[in-house]
Amino acid sequence: MSVTLSAPAKLTLSLRITGIRDDGMHLLDSEMVTVSLADELTVSEGPASVSISGKSDGVVADGNNTVMKAMKLAGVEAQVNIDKIIPTQAGLGGGSADAAAIFRWAEFNDLDAAATIGADIPFCIAGGRAKVTGIGEVVQHLEFVEQDYTLHTPAFGCSTVEVYKTWDSLGGPVGKNGNDLEPAALATYPEMEEAKNYLWEAAGKEPRLAGSGSTWFVEGHVQGDEFVRCSTVEIN
Repeated sequence: MSVTLSAPAKLTLSLRITGIRDDGMHLLDSEMVTVSLADELTVSEGPASVSISGKSDGVVADGNNTVMKAMKLAGVEAQVNIDKIIPTQAGLGGGSADAAAIFRWAEFNDLDAAATIGADIPFCIAGGRAKVTGIGEVVQHLEFVEQDYTLHTPAFGCSTVEVYKTWDSLGGPVGKNGNDLEPAALATYPEMEEAKNYLWEAAGKEPRLAGSGSTWFVEGHVQGDEFVRCSTVEIN
């Protein structure tokens, strides 16, 4: 017997950094939504293991995979194949979405514990639309709004750790376009500017950065084979 789970991506519509804890973790004030771009997990009976198919570049299939960590924390075992659709290191929470799918399947609802694996996981468990604060573990539901988005992800990823390090080294700049990490992401990966400008020209409006990057997004659907069009969804 096996079950198929959907692991939808998260899109960070706004991200303000409000402080830094003594342990170095950054405190956030964000608005996040769940979108229809999703990985697919096939869960079967057996000892805990993970296999990867699809866009698997840079995704590990060992104990460091977020799904393996989620199963250990939730006290469950299964053989899980992850069909990767969400690009990695793109600011869309792909690994967090996969872990959250396992937590929902296991009926594990301890958001504080889930946040120890990844700061985006609590929101990915709850889904829909929410204000997210703390280091990501405080999730306040907001009224769901149907909205279309267009995403443009370049052929490289961004290290969240490196972007936050740059933000610290720059003295904590405030992003002018709703995301405080944008100046740091562009300073760390200047080649991202080309992807931003490409979507800007196609959409006729300035894109925003998704999380720590590398994805840029705009509201509405923009035509072009190089873009991903998605919509907001709720978690059932």
